[in-house]
Amino acid sequence: MITKLLVLLVPAIAMATLGWNHPEPNMNPTVDPAATSLHEFKMRDIDGKEQPLQKYKGKVVLVVNVASRCGLTPQYEGLQKLYTTYKSRGFEILGFPANQFGGQEPGTNSEIKQFCTGNYHVTFPMFEKIVVKGDGINPLYQWLIANSDRPKDDIEWNFAKFLVGKDGKVLKRFTPQTKPDDPAIIDAIEAALK
Repeated sequence: MITKLLVLLVPAIAMATLGWNHPEPNMNPTVDPAATSLHEFKMRDIDGKEQPLQKYKGKVVLVVNVASRCGLTPQYEGLQKLYTTYKSRGFEILGFPANQFGGQEPGTNSEIKQFCTGNYHVTFPMFEKIVVKGDGINPLYQWLIANSDRPKDDIEWNFAKFLVGKDGKVLKRFTPQTKPDDPAIIDAIEAALK
């Protein structure tokens, strides 16, 4: 019994000691931690293809951590409406699935893609599931938080929103409860697009 216990514990202790105890999906350490712009990051899309975010240079971008089984999931509809309304004017939405809040995004990337397109007809860019809070937080989210108007506040829940300007700098952070059609978001997008 003790031998069996040791066989199970020794690797776990070794992994924890060496910092291997937190597998991190899509960490993408492909940017200097001192990044100054969203455009310096590279992320994998929902299909696993690396996407340099520099392709959004000159566009206004809303970055949102999303989930499929959340009370706020219907915000997908509002996000898609925003995207349809403003895309032709140089606006993008980047959706990042995350499972840190109540386990509300348990699916695989392909299941998430199917859910979003099938239920909400999402056409804005979706990315692989990442960690947006706590151990293993993705460098992109470290950067977004640190450069927002609330640099010490963790992501509160699913559907937190960061508005990023044409230059790749964070303009404004919105709470998860702020709906995509909220006048504060619309006004901020309109001002950033001018």
